[in-house]
Order: sequence, then structure tokens, then C-alpha cells
Amino acid sequence: MTVRRLVLLRHAKAEPGRDRVPDEMRPLATNGRKQAGGVGKAFAAAGLAPDLALVSTALRTRQTWELLSRQLDGAATDVRLRPELYEASVADVLDLVRSAGGVATVLVVGHEPTIAATAAHLAGPGSDDAALAQVRVGVPTATYSILESEDDWAVWGRSRARLLTVARP
Repeated sequence: MTVRRLVLLRHAKAEPGRDRVPDEMRPLATNGRKQAGGVGKAFAAAGLAPDLALVSTALRTRQTWELLSRQLDGAATDVRLRPELYEASVADVLDLVRSAGGVATVLVVGHEPTIAATAAHLAGPGSDDAALAQVRVGVPTATYSILESEDDWAVWGRSRARLLTVARP
């Protein structure tokens, strides 16, 4: 039976909002660029190169993916920029995940509070208590949650996965 792994990542630290810059166009801060590279190194060390990356079209999420993916040694990843992830609900994220097809590992690069709320929604029996406590209150920038299940993506829903860990570089 195939184990499916979902990695939910909040984008790295962005520059503060400016009057003339739309929120979707805020770039990563210098620290955020370092965070994104650190996430990529952590993914490479843990064998977390995704088969499919679903990335919000906001500049900070695209930059987070670009910088972390450089650490994955050319792993073949299907990258899909998804505008609906910018203001997504948990249901929106799940709709995208459910359409992942036959891939084993999916990464979603998005925004709070949806990233943590999605992890909390999916976490079921066998989940790590400390990780669950963290996603219930939200996660800082460049934090990722790893969930696993033997279920096909099409049936992922409330309490259908094990939340294994919440980490950040």
C-alpha cells in the first residue's frame, strides 16, 4: 500500500506591507530568503522532495519555493502555481490536494491561518500531540507540517491523516 505524504509549508518571512505595494507582491525579507534555503536543506536531508508542489501565486510563496527547490538536487517536481491558494480556505486546499492523482508526496506552499488550520483539520489518530498543539494555534513563517496516510488523495479529509511533525529550520 502506498503511503501518501502531504507537506504544508507557510511561506518564509516577507517584507512588511507598504502603502503602494499590494499584499500579494510583498517579497521575502533577507531573513526569509535564508529561511527558505534552510527549509530546502531540511527537505533534502529528510528526503522530502515533493512529486507535486502547489504554490500560491503571491510573490513571497513563489520565492520561498524557488529558493527551497534549489536545495533539492534537481528532483523532478511538477510545480503548479495556484492563485486560489492566496486566500484559500481549508476546503480549497483539500480540493487541490484531492486532485493530486497518483503522486506520493505533495507540498503546498501557502499562507496562515490556512496552512496550520489544514494540518489541524487533517490530523487524526496517531498524530503527534505536540505537533497538533502547534498547528491548533498557528505556525510561524517557514514552518512545515508533515502528514501521512495510506488513503488515496481523493478521500483525504477531517482526521484522515497522521500529523507526524511540525518543523522549521
